[in-house]
Amino acid sequence: MLLYQPESGYCYNSDSIFLYNFISSFKPHGKVLDVGAGCGVVGLLVARDNQRVKLEAVEKQDDFVEYATINARVNNIPYTIYKKDFLEFDEDKKYDYIISNPPFYHDGVTKSQNEMLFNARYNVNLPLKSFFKKVSKILKPKSHFIFCYDASQFGLICSELHIVNMKIIDVEFIHPKKDRVASLVMIHARNNSRSLMKVLPPFISFDGKEFSQKAKSIYEKARTQSIKCQL
Repeated sequence: MLLYQPESGYCYNSDSIFLYNFISSFKPHGKVLDVGAGCGVVGLLVARDNQRVKLEAVEKQDDFVEYATINARVNNIPYTIYKKDFLEFDEDKKYDYIISNPPFYHDGVTKSQNEMLFNARYNVNLPLKSFFKKVSKILKPKSHFIFCYDASQFGLICSELHIVNMKIIDVEFIHPKKDRVASLVMIHARNNSRSLMKVLPPFISFDGKEFSQKAKSIYEKARTQSIKCQL
């Protein structure tokens, strides 16, 4: 997949590639909304590999809306993108799946002065409480919410999902190396679910200085080619 990205500013990384693989493992279908689409990488990969997906996206930054629109066109993927803050999204729209690689850097970290990076990285722009409340309002009954987040905030995620009557049913922790604590968590939640949580085996992303075999296989499956440019 050919993906145009900003020459400077925020670009997708392994989080997005690993999230795409996690989402695809649940064979999504029906109406899918990609929240905070960026250049479109996660949603477009999911739609490419899952033909029953009808993909829509929401993104508030003008530049990213343009990149995502171009990327959908050059990869011949039907796409509807809304230029809007997700918290102001139309609640009359309902979805079978909501997917997202949201901004998750917490308040305690030093914030970038670059506007694109600031919006893409820091959860002050999409607080968990407001994020989950909005998701719960536009998901169809017993539908799916799949996203990644900072692993150190997992307890808070569970608490905030419970408030909006959503439950985690699959979780996978991503560790940079086998002797390191998890840095990222992949979450599959559903509304009004009675299922117990399934904790998947830990995903180790690096073996020494190279990607682990699992990480390599995901990148081979994604087949992305990034071109950094100015529009």
